Amino acid sequence: MACRGVFSFVKFNNPIIPGFYPDPSICRVGEDYYLVTSTFGYFPGVPVFHSRDLVNWHQIGHCLTSAEQLPLANASTSGGIYAPTLRYHEGWFYMTTTNVNGVGNFIVTSKDPAGPWSDPVPVAQQGIDPSLLFDDDGRVYFQTACLGDEGEGIYQCEIDISSGRKLTETRLIWRGTGGASPEAPHLYKINGLYYLMIAEGGTEYGHMVTISRSHHPYGPFEPCPRNPILSHRSRRSSIHATGHADLVQAQDGTWWAVFLGIRPVSYPMRHHLGREVFLAPVTWADDGWPSIGIEGRVEETMERPQLPECRWPGKPIRDDFDSNALGLDWIFLRNPKQGSWSLRERPGSLVLRGNASSLNDAGSPAFVGRRLSHFSSHISAELDFEPAYEGEEAGLTVFMNERYHYDLAVKLINGEKSVVFRRTVGSLRSEQTRRCSEGPVVFRIDAKPEIFSFSIEQNASDVIDMGSGESHLLSTEVAGGFTGVIIAMYAHGENGTTPAAFDWFDYEVADNHASGV
Repeated sequence: MACRGVFSFVKFNNPIIPGFYPDPSICRVGEDYYLVTSTFGYFPGVPVFHSRDLVNWHQIGHCLTSAEQLPLANASTSGGIYAPTLRYHEGWFYMTTTNVNGVGNFIVTSKDPAGPWSDPVPVAQQGIDPSLLFDDDGRVYFQTACLGDEGEGIYQCEIDISSGRKLTETRLIWRGTGGASPEAPHLYKINGLYYLMIAEGGTEYGHMVTISRSHHPYGPFEPCPRNPILSHRSRRSSIHATGHADLVQAQDGTWWAVFLGIRPVSYPMRHHLGREVFLAPVTWADDGWPSIGIEGRVEETMERPQLPECRWPGKPIRDDFDSNALGLDWIFLRNPKQGSWSLRERPGSLVLRGNASSLNDAGSPAFVGRRLSHFSSHISAELDFEPAYEGEEAGLTVFMNERYHYDLAVKLINGEKSVVFRRTVGSLRSEQTRRCSEGPVVFRIDAKPEIFSFSIEQNASDVIDMGSGESHLLSTEVAGGFTGVIIAMYAHGENGTTPAAFDWFDYEVADNHASGV
């Protein structure tokens, strides 16, 4: 960590956390900031980030690290964990979220944001996007976005924070301003008033942030006359779908918002990196209403907080798998099956053993991946895999969901070891194959904003081109869902007998605009 004891007045780049990290929530403890995001059908759940200047972030852990905390059986890639909220109160961190394929809304707690976190404490209120307010009088209010008895809107009850038990009936407190899908509620008490901030318009190109306030936690809530306080609807911008915000006051008294946004690549607009974390200043008008950014707009480059700059060590390009644990970047598709991966079977390598679940199933394939977080990057990995049975394969995948992915793999075809490049785009599938010799194969993926190019290298020979696939075919606009592209090592095979050993994995950023993460 390198912290400068002086204020920095230079610019910062948005997004502050690039790639598939949607629905950010933030809290401050002294001079430290902590942030969490959604993970949907991936495991572990809810990454925790740390910063000291609001711009430079590094991951310190996950909130949900066991199958007991986060069961994901049969969850879709866009199921599982929806929008979390992170709060700190009297020495404890509280994270509340929804497992839409499991217990519903729940809370976990920890003294240390890096973990371990407690077992889930269920809260018997329906809806998604739960949030918490610890009031001055000791009461704890719990909000969700819900389609309840009184229609669609934001509902609230009072809870016992230790047990999750409801102390009051659930009540509708605000319907929003009329935009679709009122969600992402956060209730704050600021200068004696209760401010209720939500997202409306759906988490697509009509996304926006609106706010209301009241003298009472249950309202009635008066909407801001200048709503929305953040929106890029119909704007000519490189950033779109801004919404789902959370507020934090810095130690110097300034206010800031973190929120999600997307960066479409081309026209018609399509995005494949997922919803990312953005930062903007919050300005309070004389009438007590806030505005995010520049009159509700944000830029890729903005003036940074006047806080001492604190940079974290840069990430290495290569993971040699020499550690006894996977790095925090690595994630699994649903809960990994026992025996599907190992760092001990062949020290210095990640060994995957395939099972009956393939990339096309809603199961738990042997799959270890990381988010694609930059438009331009060079990705490569060395695989030692000698398939013994037809149907076994192992390699790299550029994965959006079960119906949309590009794969580069070694497999046995008519008894011969071969490399296959496969494009799965909805109901359409195409393959190119070529024979390869025994021994390790280096897979290469050259990611650019509009295309992925795939190639192989073996025995230090020339690089062999295997084909390419358009990035927009793996975009949310085409593939659907709420996630972003994952680059993963994977294996598949009914028998699971042939180990697939990845000696190393490289991720080299080629963007001119790279985040501090």
